[in-house]
Amino acid sequence: MAEIIQRDGTWTFDGDALRLTPGRDKSVGLLRRTLGELVVPLGALAGISFEHGKKSGRLRLRLRDGADPLLLATGGRLTEPHDPYQLVVDSDRYGVAEYFVDEVRNALLLDEVPSGPVDSLLLPGPSVLLSVSAGDGTVSFDGERVRLEWNWKTEDAKAAAGTRTLALEDIASVEWQPAAGLENGHLRFHVRGAATKAPAKYDPNAVELWGFKKDPLMALVAAAVQARLPHPKAAGPAHSLQKAPDTSAPAPADPPPPAPAPARAEDDHDALLRRLRELGELHRSGVLTDEEFSLAKQAILKRM
Repeated sequence: MAEIIQRDGTWTFDGDALRLTPGRDKSVGLLRRTLGELVVPLGALAGISFEHGKKSGRLRLRLRDGADPLLLATGGRLTEPHDPYQLVVDSDRYGVAEYFVDEVRNALLLDEVPSGPVDSLLLPGPSVLLSVSAGDGTVSFDGERVRLEWNWKTEDAKAAAGTRTLALEDIASVEWQPAAGLENGHLRFHVRGAATKAPAKYDPNAVELWGFKKDPLMALVAAAVQARLPHPKAAGPAHSLQKAPDTSAPAPADPPPPAPAPARAEDDHDALLRRLRELGELHRSGVLTDEEFSLAKQAILKRM
């Protein structure tokens, strides 16, 4: 098992999944604190990296495209304090962060996890019931219906339509866009048969966001709805029609199966031995504590 504990949060890897727990430091964003602990299966990962800085570094997870409803709904636009897939690392724990990265990367290689996109979710969405007030309205979601209620700041033309209730089956997609500079953000529900180019300020199926503290929480609603919609990369009826094979011609013969890859047992064994030597050097230099070194060594010995 590999673990790194920081004020920003704690990341733990047991060989099968990463457990991401937000810290209690005041710098931790509201979205991360509300979302709570996340469990990311190894198969949902496309990669991991560590970036050095003068005072602090940053661990980053890269998930496979289409694996997480939160990333699907936000389009990767979550800013640093709210992004659950980043962890700020103090400079005195750089060695532990680099070891953590090596452990995850080795597991990805040993399990031969592909980094390409997926056509089904590998992480669950936020639990419901959800209700968030931000911008010009309040959005509630019970798993079947979205309810939009307006406040005194709502544009008169939109407020005049009254409270909106959208059935899940009528929603084609959902998007969350944060406010940036002078541009306001929004949470927008694209309803089947009701396409509009109106700004969120006038769209009765959208909440306008102005960059205030609770705006990121609207991303939780977006993710919860996204998790219950058909996956955007799954083949739908229209997609199936476009891809339908020509049955009037005989199907081509299947290509021969690829030759099996050569065994890598010796290479893996050598890599684990090198990792043990590196751990010993980190322990002797004081980068790893006795407990961290013992846990890391046991994890490697189990693989051998």
